[in-house]
Amino acid sequence: MASLIPETTQKILTHEALRSAAKQSTGCLVVPVRLRRAIKKYLREEADPYMRRKVLSLSQSFSGIKDVHLHLASSTSKELVEDPLKSLERSKRWKIKSSYGDIGFKYSDDQTMAYVASRMPAVYCACYRVLSEVRRRLPDFSPAKVLDFGAGTGSAFWALREVWPKSIEKINIVEPSQSMQRAGQRLIQGLKNLPLIHSYSNIQALAKDLKKSERGHNLVIASYVLGEIPSVKDRITIVRQLWDLTQDVLVLVEPGTPQGSKIISQMRSHILWMEKRKCRKSHEKETSKEILAVKAGAFIVAPCPHDGPCPLENTDKYCHFVQRLQRTSSQRTHKRSKGNPLRGFEDEKFCYVAFRRGQRPQESWPLDGIEFETLKEQHAKRNLEDLEIDYEDLIKLNEAADIVPFEETDPANYDSDVMEVDKGDDDNDEEDEKDGNDEETGDADLGGGWGRIIFSPVHRGRQVAMNVCRSTNRDASEGSFERIVVTQSKNPALHHQARRSLWGDLWPF
Repeated sequence: MASLIPETTQKILTHEALRSAAKQSTGCLVVPVRLRRAIKKYLREEADPYMRRKVLSLSQSFSGIKDVHLHLASSTSKELVEDPLKSLERSKRWKIKSSYGDIGFKYSDDQTMAYVASRMPAVYCACYRVLSEVRRRLPDFSPAKVLDFGAGTGSAFWALREVWPKSIEKINIVEPSQSMQRAGQRLIQGLKNLPLIHSYSNIQALAKDLKKSERGHNLVIASYVLGEIPSVKDRITIVRQLWDLTQDVLVLVEPGTPQGSKIISQMRSHILWMEKRKCRKSHEKETSKEILAVKAGAFIVAPCPHDGPCPLENTDKYCHFVQRLQRTSSQRTHKRSKGNPLRGFEDEKFCYVAFRRGQRPQESWPLDGIEFETLKEQHAKRNLEDLEIDYEDLIKLNEAADIVPFEETDPANYDSDVMEVDKGDDDNDEEDEKDGNDEETGDADLGGGWGRIIFSPVHRGRQVAMNVCRSTNRDASEGSFERIVVTQSKNPALHHQARRSLWGDLWPF
């Protein structure tokens, strides 16, 4: 496989570049000022005294959906994913008329209001985390036309505006719930420089309204919606329709539960199987490999470093990630806690997968050509004069240091409270600075040399143990789930990087 890698890609990265490229996780996110103000204004206009009760009712409804999913037949799911063309009802499924809202979860006005108050900030942060990684892994990707399936109140729309604030020109929204559509429209009232937005109740209405030449979208996203569809057949049908509407990148996001991870794994296997089947058929007709690469194919942008079967299938573990966010004032007001004071933050667990059309680029692995020194070798090269301590200068520094008195902060106040006060429609807020802060967080390529850290690394003394999903070959066609232990004595440079790695970061090979 070394012959497949061109000589121009054999670049050697420094230790600092490796750490920067591997960093994909984000610390505690703060919901943008505009979104917090919009939510606060929406809830103030509704002014419902029984909001806490409605939030609790919405949570119980989500739990009911999970119970329905647990009773789904696993044999039917396996048959549809492995070979969906065996079903005699494939023509009916492709012409499905009912929208997912009719067969899944229906949102009333009260539930929509409770969703905006309790769930929308967390869903926004999960979508922002996923789309930010897509932007970092695909620096040349700037979508102009986007399809948001299952848009709800617009959580993904707000995340898209934050990640690509200038490139998006048109957004098609598919949301069957009229209550959700109305809430989403009210939340974006007053925003400037909005793209062209078209709303539809289902995919069929979207297909009828658009010409065949206009159905392609640069980016298609479906967030927190597939889990609301109890039928596996309808779920696969919708994902295939979304893939047909995808011109470049398709993103699927689900809650970080065992059922959500199972749904993502099923859709991942199905799309990869479908594209491999097309490649085999095209290979029989076309003799040129270049034509084959352009016409068919799909690979995983994130989180998987390979396109093979998921190594966590048929195990007691499931692939998911966590994003911490600072709770907004509406969440702290309307959410209930079990007797204890409500924390100022919450952890949103999510699963996701991002596909891109075409063949995975063949890149050199990041550790190719890099030589690491052991701790013993580093100590042997030390200059003893550099280890001498000037005690006079040290005493002067200690005497000049001022003792800062301890000030107890009010635990009820948060940074978001200061910025949520309505001071007018000033669009030049502090969140605009984030657009440029995350631009150059790394240059990790799409080759198979970058593994993914699953679960939190374990620190024991001078060693770090990590669970890493990685590619086992150069073309990233197969993968494995391994436990890697990095010690300071054998590799101080990688140990320094491992100590700062978090759940969801990349790991070089």
